[in-house]
Amino acid sequence: MSKRLAILISGRGSNMESILAAAKRESWDAEFCLVLSNKPDAAGLRTASAAGIPTRVLDHREYRGRRPEYDADLASILQAERVDLVILAGFMRILGANFTTPFARRALNIHPSLLPLYPGLNTHQRALDAGDSRAGCTIHFVDETLDGGEIVAQAEVPILAGDDASALAARVLVEEHKLYPRVVRDWILGKLTPTSNLTASARAQEAQS
Repeated sequence: MSKRLAILISGRGSNMESILAAAKRESWDAEFCLVLSNKPDAAGLRTASAAGIPTRVLDHREYRGRRPEYDADLASILQAERVDLVILAGFMRILGANFTTPFARRALNIHPSLLPLYPGLNTHQRALDAGDSRAGCTIHFVDETLDGGEIVAQAEVPILAGDDASALAARVLVEEHKLYPRVVRDWILGKLTPTSNLTASARAQEAQS
């Protein structure tokens, strides 16, 4: 049976674009039933509309002091669409139990570091400041923690002499656009094996932490 996919964005949605392109190119057995943003001016909403995908805005600013209610309403919208998999593609919100419980192991997120290193923001500068030789990106299941859900895949890039945060971010983004579609496709096919693609360096870093 064709899987129903929803994508959550907060900005331009470049990872969304890479996923949509791969789905079309590879003829995935899946339907993108909704693209939702927490920001009404997110450029990715126009991209989704142009692709014929329904869009919706759930503005977090209308829920000040009511974060659990936002999470519950978000989950309700997705449940009403009978979504099988939620794909966070630059969705800049930490989601709580009202969302993560009904979508446990059915929501993926991508983060631009080799988790468990550097959760949160400014990941590329933090890697540079630490003198790391490698950086990369991580895809993980979403839970209530900040970038702390179960890791399902990673990709590495070298940190080069003369790199600044912008140059490193651009190199990592290339890998994000390769890795995320591959992981979503594997989930659809039932071939996704959590932690099996964890890079050797990340395993070593995790063991030392």
